[in-house]
Amino acid sequence: MTERSPESSSLSKNLALPATQSVKYIGSKLRLLPQILQLVRLVSVHTVLDAFAGSTRVSQALAYSGCRVLCNDHAIWSKYMGICYLKSDHSRTAYQALIDHLNGLPPQDGWFTEHYGGEDAGGICAASDGYKKPFQRHNTRRLDAIREEIDRLPLTEVERAVAITSLLLGLDAVDNTLGHFASYLQRWSARSYRTLTLQVPALAPATESHEVYQRDIFTLLPRVEADLVYFDPPYGSNNEKMPPSRVRYLAYYHLWTTICLNDHPSVFGKAMRRADSSDLRSGSVFEDFRRGSSGRWVVIEAIDRMIRETRSRWILLSYSSGGRATAEQLREILDQHGTVRQVVRVDYRKNVMAAMSWTGEWLRDAETPHQEFLFLLEKR
Repeated sequence: MTERSPESSSLSKNLALPATQSVKYIGSKLRLLPQILQLVRLVSVHTVLDAFAGSTRVSQALAYSGCRVLCNDHAIWSKYMGICYLKSDHSRTAYQALIDHLNGLPPQDGWFTEHYGGEDAGGICAASDGYKKPFQRHNTRRLDAIREEIDRLPLTEVERAVAITSLLLGLDAVDNTLGHFASYLQRWSARSYRTLTLQVPALAPATESHEVYQRDIFTLLPRVEADLVYFDPPYGSNNEKMPPSRVRYLAYYHLWTTICLNDHPSVFGKAMRRADSSDLRSGSVFEDFRRGSSGRWVVIEAIDRMIRETRSRWILLSYSSGGRATAEQLREILDQHGTVRQVVRVDYRKNVMAAMSWTGEWLRDAETPHQEFLFLLEKR
């Protein structure tokens, strides 16, 4: 592999961006995709590990730009999306008959309708248990029929992933939420009146041997070979009142987990969350505000370990202002493990992107809300 140093390269604001697709997602990197792709191209790498893939938009963009992608996340729905968008050898037309079959099923009452379906009472979300619901019953009845049929059909791994991804996308288009499943709207959203209709996801035949994982990052790092690793960890909550075990992403998207598993779990609370997304369960070290044995925040210790155990020459790291990891602590970690070749700041309020120097310029803006930074690190 031939690599060039990015030190003297400049970032362009005009970059052809491949189309990506996903559900609504807190922390989505959709608006950062041009900068991420630009930095990856600066070092001319081929195999990229997207270590916290989430909505998989970064993995999709990298794959459609010619990279070989290793896609990883702890969430089962992220794994299904990764398989759907990265592992298919066929065009979209190959899955049309399957999607048409699922769309043609007669609705039925089932577990999802019992727990997540509501009626329209003059625009108000109504249910027998008195709780607000994320979907209208006419759509949960379709969900019940489609999800049972997916388990019944003899599908390949990719076909199953395409079917489940199309179901998630369809539900995302008719939900009654603000983008997550921790609480629901009192009045039905306009989109919730639409009929749940599945479409073949916007995928393209894979041109590389992409891989999709659902592993803890510290288990995965010693087992994969990548030219560059993209890290986008949550960085810990700044809310001192939040229980240290709170796994926010599993809690916010618990319903996507249940739809993927179709396991009819025990649920609790007004949002009908899965019991295994409870605040009492063990959490991710990247969503923890406690201090560790060293006196540093747990998330800082985890980031330090993650970068130390990365074997790739190049690391691309996302950092959002306002997290538990402070800018100064992050700078110390990065300086310890290598040389930062590029820093890019994106101000979401002003829609401004700028390249910055590593020697302190970025620190002035790092604690200001709505700032996102990308660091391109060359490891020693």
